[in-house]
Amino acid sequence: MKSTPLFSGKFLSLFFCMGYFTISSFAAAPARQFYQLIIYHVKDKLQEERVDKYLSAAYLPAAHRAGIPQVGIFKTVNIDTASDKRIYVLLIHRSLKDFHQFSQVTRKDRKLSAEGADYLNAKFDNPPYLRKESILMEAFAGMPVFKKPVFTTTKNEQIFELRSYESATERLYENKVTMFNKDEMEIFTRIGSQPVFYGEVLAGSHMPNLMYMTAYNNKAARDEHWKVFGNDAKWKTISALPEYQHNMSKADVQLLTPATYSDL
Repeated sequence: MKSTPLFSGKFLSLFFCMGYFTISSFAAAPARQFYQLIIYHVKDKLQEERVDKYLSAAYLPAAHRAGIPQVGIFKTVNIDTASDKRIYVLLIHRSLKDFHQFSQVTRKDRKLSAEGADYLNAKFDNPPYLRKESILMEAFAGMPVFKKPVFTTTKNEQIFELRSYESATERLYENKVTMFNKDEMEIFTRIGSQPVFYGEVLAGSHMPNLMYMTAYNNKAARDEHWKVFGNDAKWKTISALPEYQHNMSKADVQLLTPATYSDL
């Protein structure tokens, strides 16, 4: 007795027509990237200039040599008059292995050591910064790779907005991440807020915690986009859903401008 294949041409045609199989079903999703955010707190213009010199002349070229083609470097808006003057460095890694190898490679980079000597050999009583932080994140499943924004304005006008959301418990934090992946991220993209990255914080000083960055042509465009977001029908609906209540306990918002030498 001749057996009938489980998936004959006739059955396959039926399955394809009914939508059981699609090409996209077999396409592998991009691997989730890892983001390292380094934050320098500086006290004055002199420290700012020393960190700038190190990053632009030594660290950025070293990162490029180590295989990181695009590094974002940002500063607090109006850094001269800000009470907490910050310089941010955003590094994009393809994997945790790459994250670890990058630190090993840069330690052995002789050119980095030579060109960054003023910073690297600073004396204890004349440091180039007040404090340095490092935050490690994994990209959201809903946006596994970062996206470089497109601008129609010059760098001194551009605004990058960095938001950090903390939750009271791990379960509420996971709920907020779900809210982003399922609904919230779509709104940002649809209204043109140019998301750069969304990251789940794996190691940092404020946890449980997520961080994300959006980009705008200027401050006026940033304010207008947030107004549109707040009035969006979908946002009003999902923000009122019982399952999403109290999933964020604290928000920290930083408006940043790109350094003149930033890749982003």
